[in-house]
Amino acid sequence: MSDRVIIYTLASCPTCRRAKEDLAAAGVAFEERDVNADPRWYEEATALAVSVPVIVWPDRVEVGWKGDHG
Repeated sequence: MSDRVIIYTLASCPTCRRAKEDLAAAGVAFEERDVNADPRWYEEATALAVSVPVIVWPDRVEVGWKGDHG
């Protein structure tokens, strides 16, 4: 696992947008990785889940956001 928060997203995903807004509002620093922007990021995300957002916390992986799935 990473020591920083990474969020795998798609530009067209409303759940991803909400997750990013909520994380930013809570003061959580994160690195966004749009899975359409880089084939490596797509591979990383699909190794963890089949939908976005995928949020990689230092101690766990979260798929979806607040009960929603992308």
